[in-house]
Amino acid sequence: MTALTAPAVLDRDGLDALVAVLVAKGRTVIGPTVRDGAIVLSELTSADALPYGWGVELDAGRYRLVSREDGAAFAHSAGPQSWKSWLHPARERLWSADRTAESDVAFTAAEPAEPSYAFLGVRPCDLRAIAIQDRVLTGGRYEDTGYRRRRGKAFVIAAECTEPGATCFCVSTGGGPAADPGYDLALTEVVDEDGHRFLVRVGSDEGAELLKAIPHRTADPVTESTADAAVEAARDRMGRSLPPVDLRTLMGASLTAERWDDVAARCLTCGNCTMVCPTCFCTTTEEVTDLTGDHTERWQRWDSCFDLDFSYLHGGPVRSSPRSRYRQWLTHKLSTWHDQFGTAGCVGCGRCITWCPAGIDITEEVAALDAELTAHAETGTESD
Repeated sequence: MTALTAPAVLDRDGLDALVAVLVAKGRTVIGPTVRDGAIVLSELTSADALPYGWGVELDAGRYRLVSREDGAAFAHSAGPQSWKSWLHPARERLWSADRTAESDVAFTAAEPAEPSYAFLGVRPCDLRAIAIQDRVLTGGRYEDTGYRRRRGKAFVIAAECTEPGATCFCVSTGGGPAADPGYDLALTEVVDEDGHRFLVRVGSDEGAELLKAIPHRTADPVTESTADAAVEAARDRMGRSLPPVDLRTLMGASLTAERWDDVAARCLTCGNCTMVCPTCFCTTTEEVTDLTGDHTERWQRWDSCFDLDFSYLHGGPVRSSPRSRYRQWLTHKLSTWHDQFGTAGCVGCGRCITWCPAGIDITEEVAALDAELTAHAETGTESD
């Protein structure tokens, strides 16, 4: 139990103070801000950098920044980045090796001086994604020690969703616009005739202690009910949905479906979907050597199952066709991920739809696979 469990209310000055206190405590605050025509995640030194008055319009392969008249800070859908970029960075040095004067080799493990992060504005879908990556990267026998180190120091401030986008489908993946446990503080933004304010719920003792250090007031019934109603209303305004079927069964029965040829004809195998996905975790390693040959480093970097070399074995790749690589990604994400980690690997954030240059829609593809399987069942035929 936390020391303070009653909901509270912050105004904009209180939000400013929240960021200021985090910075004063030595934390690196990461949150949304406007840059390069998008709402991106970046280091914040002040709450003034939040995207007040900005929203987004989304569709398959389309993203547009749009202005809002209400001045809201968190009324936008997930952008091109996720918190994976900080917890599970794209490149990370693992160790270095140097040839000594005695012709021996001395190995040195990387010990980076990493910041203590505070994540501000974590969407409920991304909060679920962090929980999934916790299981993937720290839940097995061979944990990612770098991830555990960064995750253990992270302070999480969720922002409940009141403005789902046209590519959002979190409800159909078992989530929703309300924040699940896993946060230190959760904010729900309210803008109405009574002003601009944030309902705050406490999720940890550390969150309770931080709230004590900033100006706030006890939540009033109107703010609570307005915030709760806005979040609940968002459940019915998702732009997309997966079909209400057993996805594990569907994907397992669709390995030979003709639909894979259709999507393969459009897929560029660029890997954008895996790069923006908040749960994709695959990595490879590479050696970097200086010109003298006396110093080398091993780096871990993101990899993608869309890369032709991802499944390379002696003699060639196991999955050489775009069809097989897209099928591997989608089947793993929605089905065989359960076998490995006890959950699906999709949280319905919609990034893979928005940032696919070909506009491929995961919900459309799954619906097409379901329709094809149903048609074969009705006619008594099987996919080739």
